[in-house]
Amino acid sequence: MISPKMNTGQMNQFLVQVSQAHSAEFIVMIVDGASSHRSTELRIPENIRLHRLPGYSPELNPQEHVWDELREKEFPNRVFESMEGVVSQLNAGLPRLAANTKTLRSLTAWPWIVSLILNAH
Repeated sequence: MISPKMNTGQMNQFLVQVSQAHSAEFIVMIVDGASSHRSTELRIPENIRLHRLPGYSPELNPQEHVWDELREKEFPNRVFESMEGVVSQLNAGLPRLAANTKTLRSLTAWPWIVSLILNAH
């Protein structure tokens, strides 16, 4: 989901989208301390649990490695004339990364995360 803003409403839409796309699965989603991740107005679907990381700990957040992979593969040595060009490149690159499950797993399936998933059931 690519959005020009990030707020609680957008996070709620994202959670619904993920929940519906994986309705038969139980999802442990790792989130940081962004205000949209901890809002009292956040509506978390039944099949999703949020695991909040400690503050100021990007080294624990697998999403940081996903962004690094996107930057390396989709934006190397690129200069864009506008934000629309960036969004267009993201719209093309995110599906390529999503289709590469082996790479995504290597970036995100850290032992401590896998143990959270196993213990959540």
